[in-house]
Amino acid sequence: MNVIISNRYQNMLATLDIDVIKSLNGEFEVEDLAQEFTNFYFNKMIIDITAIKDYQNIRTLQKLAVNFEPSKLIILLDDSSMVNNGAYLSQLVSMGIYNFTRNINAIKFLIDNPNSYKDVAQYHNLNGDMDDVPTNFDSFAGTGSGGLRIIGFKNVTTHAGATTLIYMLKKHLDLAYNAVALEVNSEDFKFFNDKLLKSTSEADLSFNIANNPDAEVILLDLNDSNAENMCNEVIYLVEPGLIKLNKLIRNDREAFEKLKDKKVVLNKSVLNSKDITDFEHESNSKVFFNIPYLDDKKEHEPILDDFLVALGFSRINNGSNNKAKLFNIFK
Repeated sequence: MNVIISNRYQNMLATLDIDVIKSLNGEFEVEDLAQEFTNFYFNKMIIDITAIKDYQNIRTLQKLAVNFEPSKLIILLDDSSMVNNGAYLSQLVSMGIYNFTRNINAIKFLIDNPNSYKDVAQYHNLNGDMDDVPTNFDSFAGTGSGGLRIIGFKNVTTHAGATTLIYMLKKHLDLAYNAVALEVNSEDFKFFNDKLLKSTSEADLSFNIANNPDAEVILLDLNDSNAENMCNEVIYLVEPGLIKLNKLIRNDREAFEKLKDKKVVLNKSVLNSKDITDFEHESNSKVFFNIPYLDDKKEHEPILDDFLVALGFSRINNGSNNKAKLFNIFK
C-alpha cells in the first residue's frame, strides 16, 4: 500500500490507479511528516513536491532523504526552473532519491519499476555541490507537470505507419510547440536523419521523458511496449486495407471490441466518407480521424494540421514558407 502527500497536484494524484493506505493534503515541514509516519509501514510515498515547505531549497530535500528511506520516495516535480535545474536534480541523485518525474503518468510505472543509479546517472554532476543551485529563478518555459501532453501511437494493423506519422506530425508541431518524439524498443527513427528524434528502451522511458523539461508535447511511438500508461492519450492506427484487416481479425477476432471507446485513426487510408460509415458499422467502432496516404518528403501536409487541431493543438500554423530538400538524405 502507498502513501500520497499532495498539494498543488492533488486532483491529478487522486486519479492514479494505485493502492493507497493514507493521503495527506497541504504544505508540511519534513519533520512533521517524519513524526506522522514513524513506525508506519508503506510501500512507496508519492510526494507532490509543492507539499513540502521550502522545497526549492535543496537542503529541505536532504532532510527528506535523511528521515525516509530514499528508495521508498517518488517525487512529482513541479514546473519551476529551480526544481528542474540540473544542479538540483544532481543533488537528488546524490541523496539516493532516484525516482522523480514531471509526468503524472510515470508514477505508477516507477512504483513497479523503481530506478537504480544506472537509470539516473545522466543527471549526476560529480563536480557540482549544493552551492551550484541558483537562488533566483524565472518562470519555467514549459507547460508544467499537468500541462505536458504525452501522446502515444500504436499500430493495430501491421505496419500501419506510426513511425512515419510521428515524424511528420513533429515537423508540423515544431512550428508552434516545443515538441519531442521518442520511439520505444526500436531504432527506426535513425532512418529519418533527424537528431531530434530519439530512441529509448521501455525501461529507460520515464527518464527520457523527464529529460525534456521544456517539452509541451511528447509524441511516443509505442511499438511493442506496454507503455500506454505513460501517455495522456493513445492513438490506435488502423490501415484499412482488405488484407491488413483480414489478417488482424484472423489473429484476434475481438480486436475491434478491444478498441471500443479508444481513439481509432485510419492511416494510409483510401476510404471516403461513405466507406468510413460502412467501416464503423461493420467493425462496431468509431473513427476519430481519417488520414490518407501522405508524401513524407513534403514539408507540409494540410490534413495533418486538421488532425492536430482535432487533437486540441490550437496554435498550429497552417503552413511553412521554408522550402526543404526533396529527400533530405544528404545531411
